Amino acid sequence: MLRAEYKPFQLKTAWEAGLIIPPTLITNEPAAVREFAAEVGSDLVCKPVASPVFIEGGELKTVYTRRIGPGDLADLQGIDLTCHLFQVWADKDHEVRLTVVGDRLFAAAIHTDSPAGHVDWRSDYNALTYTVTTVPKPVASGVRQLMDRLRLRYGALDFVVSPNGTWTFLEINPCGQWDWIEHETGLPLTDAIANELQGIT
Repeated sequence: MLRAEYKPFQLKTAWEAGLIIPPTLITNEPAAVREFAAEVGSDLVCKPVASPVFIEGGELKTVYTRRIGPGDLADLQGIDLTCHLFQVWADKDHEVRLTVVGDRLFAAAIHTDSPAGHVDWRSDYNALTYTVTTVPKPVASGVRQLMDRLRLRYGALDFVVSPNGTWTFLEINPCGQWDWIEHETGLPLTDAIANELQGIT
């Protein structure tokens, strides 16, 4: 799980498994960020390389995905303090939380009309709606290869689905939350996890 949680490794492994990933840069050099932005010619997002949760002043805080605009590129003060993960912004119609339990795939489309939720749905749960959806065969094949390569039997994967239907892999959480997805969609995740633990297919 520790190895699978490491984003550089999971992104490389997802790409090797045939999944689409956004062009990505991990760096602490401001010049490299500006060069990357000029090269890809697109909006960028910035997200943590590791856990998005930290404690500051005795308060638990979360770092959400953030879009990077021209003004941000002009002032990258603090980038050199630690590594940051930058990716090309993937145009989205909606996102998908894909929960994998053993050999079973449970996909929930996540829609929002919130500007904050459109960038990172975790930042505005109250603006989300959910529907059960199907996984395209090439994506399902890539996900199963990814799970095999990471040696996982459970994972919560996040995808962006573009207006033309392209699925772009963002990340996998080997111990991601699932109960709220079952509550919102009726997907039988509790039963699937119980059966997997008991070896019932």
